[in-house]
Amino acid sequence: MLEILPDGAQMTDLVGERLYDIWKKLCAAIEEKYDTERIWNNGGKAWAYEYKYRRGSKTLCALYARKNCIGFMVILGKDERAAFEQDKESYAQEVRAAYENAQTFYDGKWIMLQPTDTLLLHDFIRLLAIKRKPNKK
Repeated sequence: MLEILPDGAQMTDLVGERLYDIWKKLCAAIEEKYDTERIWNNGGKAWAYEYKYRRGSKTLCALYARKNCIGFMVILGKDERAAFEQDKESYAQEVRAAYENAQTFYDGKWIMLQPTDTLLLHDFIRLLAIKRKPNKK
């Protein structure tokens, strides 16, 4: 966990104003539907920051930030993949492609998307609903 959290100015410097606006809208969309713990971490080798949404020991999703790029990751387990595959034609092409190209590990299929606009936000929230029903009205 990070001891010093990035503020809006640092995030804007890192990803740029447009992507930080998308980041904020994605966070707002998630937080509108889910009551979760939010944890900032170091982003590892590939990213500067990780911003994880968790409930208990289960991660709902994570957002990532690096220079001029943001990422949205959701991990779908076996049953969740089956649910996605039943309805995958209703998702945007970018989401379907990310799903098809995602690596599958022991704990599920790690789907990483790198949004450059807000057009896929609805699909992101639908992916989260497969993982866990929203717990806010």
